[in-house]
Amino acid sequence: MNNSATKTIPQILKDNICTVFNLLNFLIAAALAAVGAWKNMLFIIVIIINTAIGIIQEIKAKKQIERLTLLALPHVSVIRNDEDLDITPDEIQKGDVLCLESGSVICADCRIQSGRLEVNESILTGESDPVTKGYGDTLLSGSSVISGKCRAEALCENSENFTSGIVNEVKNTKQSGSELLTSMKKVTKFTSFFIVPLGILMFIQALVFGNMSVETAVTATSAGLSGMLPKGLVLLISIGLAAGVIKLSKKNVLVRDLHSLENLAHCDIVCLDKTGTLTEGDLSVERVFVDCDSQELNKLMSTYLKYTDDNNSTYSALRKYFDLSEPYDCISSIPFSSERKYSAVTLSDGRTFVIGAPEKLCKTIDYEVSDIMSERKRVIFAGLCRGEIIPENIDLIGMIVICDRLRHNASETIHYLYSQGIDVKVISGDNPFAAAAVAKRAGIKNADMYIDMSDVIDTDIENIARNYTVFGRVTPRQKKLLVAAMQKNGSKVAMTGDGVNDLLAMRQADCSAAMGNGSDAAKQTAQLVLLDSDFDVLKDVMAEGRRVVNNLTKSAGVFFIKTIYSVLLCILCLLLNSPFPFIPIQITLIDAVIEAFPAFFMSFEKNDKKPSESFLCAAVRASLPNGIAVFICCAALMLASEHIGLDTAQCSLLMYLTVGFISLAGVVKASLPFNLLRGILAVASAVGFIVAVILFAGLLQLPALTYTGAMILPVVTVLGFIIVGFIKIPEFKSSKSFF
Repeated sequence: MNNSATKTIPQILKDNICTVFNLLNFLIAAALAAVGAWKNMLFIIVIIINTAIGIIQEIKAKKQIERLTLLALPHVSVIRNDEDLDITPDEIQKGDVLCLESGSVICADCRIQSGRLEVNESILTGESDPVTKGYGDTLLSGSSVISGKCRAEALCENSENFTSGIVNEVKNTKQSGSELLTSMKKVTKFTSFFIVPLGILMFIQALVFGNMSVETAVTATSAGLSGMLPKGLVLLISIGLAAGVIKLSKKNVLVRDLHSLENLAHCDIVCLDKTGTLTEGDLSVERVFVDCDSQELNKLMSTYLKYTDDNNSTYSALRKYFDLSEPYDCISSIPFSSERKYSAVTLSDGRTFVIGAPEKLCKTIDYEVSDIMSERKRVIFAGLCRGEIIPENIDLIGMIVICDRLRHNASETIHYLYSQGIDVKVISGDNPFAAAAVAKRAGIKNADMYIDMSDVIDTDIENIARNYTVFGRVTPRQKKLLVAAMQKNGSKVAMTGDGVNDLLAMRQADCSAAMGNGSDAAKQTAQLVLLDSDFDVLKDVMAEGRRVVNNLTKSAGVFFIKTIYSVLLCILCLLLNSPFPFIPIQITLIDAVIEAFPAFFMSFEKNDKKPSESFLCAAVRASLPNGIAVFICCAALMLASEHIGLDTAQCSLLMYLTVGFISLAGVVKASLPFNLLRGILAVASAVGFIVAVILFAGLLQLPALTYTGAMILPVVTVLGFIIVGFIKIPEFKSSKSFF
């Protein structure tokens, strides 16, 4: 198993514990402990619990990823020191003899010692036509055997083969990052810029100019600094993503990194490879045209299937379709070959039954057959031959149409993508006509807008990416350039694939997904692996990613309210030479009851609406009106307290209650439109805050509300609500607008 696929336990502990947020909180807690302000350290319990939950969820997700990764590992039969072994590809050694037959995946670069194969190299080249290989020919890792048997000597170890070289090259390519993680780094940078200088200035101001004791100065300063930190939001992101990973693992979706889950949620273009992605790479009989007794044709087919030595994909498709009972006796057979393009069996009564390509069995091909072949479907003629197998001696008795089957629910999934406002494009190394035909069958819009990329120059790719839907004969480098061109045009792009030829494009894309039956290289490179190769599960991946992004965006708007007003109030307190109005334990109550409680439960709610704005832009835009309203109301109370008969304690109480009520308004706003769950959470949060203030007033160091305070509180609260409603923040196109 590739150990790099998941983080180690020490890495998980380090990433969850050693964060800037935790460092700042623990420094504040250490300062409080130093002066014995123990009850004001309760916020650190919230930090510890949240960190523990994040660690537990990520370890659980790690175990799910490792279990699925183990299931995804292929095995190969080799001969080593005259001993037959069944090993994983990473155990292959130079000189091992690989035993290959129809259906085998070639797991190492090797040279044929004996036997003959037809090989599918589409995973490497994108071309679906088989390639014949014989003694002395080289087989490249990543390709697969269509028909034949051989023994081939491994030319190198697994880590040195052709696909590993490409994987190593791809690993040096820039990988798209997580918007949630990037956004939180910006918030960390922003708060760190303020928290250190403000902390020093506030402590000096309280100790020197405010004539406070060291304990009181530390407590007041800690409250202001603690309020700047959106506690638990980073960990809430990890919890939400880990829950999504665990849920998707039950549908056999391997999410290689927690933060990769969110990327598909933002994509507005999905690029699909044809062979192995849209299609199964497994042929099936679509139609049979009979020009004789149907039972006779079935009996002749039964004879062929029983006695032929063929074992290619066409044979498998025919075997699944025809009844194998009551065959004729057979005296000889001629197997299929790429040169002959037909197979035959000679019956005991002297007749020869032959099936093969129309151009080999018939002098002329009519329009109906030409139309079917133009759709890139395979047509097989069946006939009875007298003498030498040439068109003049063959009486045709049937025609069989074979096509590459679409993935299960591919059409339904594509329809879902369109319904979500996502465009679909096909990027294939195969013939553009074939790719367009498959795209049309799958229900992809504008599938007739196709282009052969073999003669396209790089400077034209940007316009081509904008104007075409299906791209054929695309080189691996062109696939990457097409994805980059779509990104340059302003789109977020997802790329699905299964082959080595898809790697560069998958790494360039904002999100990449590989099919479970694709190459090891594709599965190692992709952010997501659909282990059952079930195209339909892509809908679940998108829904989970959107759930995480949308719910966390709503919750973050509540978390950031406190960050905004804490920074502004700290600056105001410095200017007015006034102590910060709250203490840490009061901030902890808001953290737990108003922020963490509703956000945690709302993070698991289904929400697959397409995000219309970036996480940070939407969160700040939602929190700014409430944060500004809190600051204005608190500033008004601080400036007017002496004129309206409020002492310092009563003024702090009114400010604290105002903060709570306006923050609860943020919870209500995040809960819209209401449903039963969001309604219960909003009410429970409001009731919890009010009850806690009443029951734990002594612990919170809150005085009783006086008559004057009771008259002023509704006025200030309503003023805050009016300000929230009055302030309209336009949508930001980018978080760079304010960071």
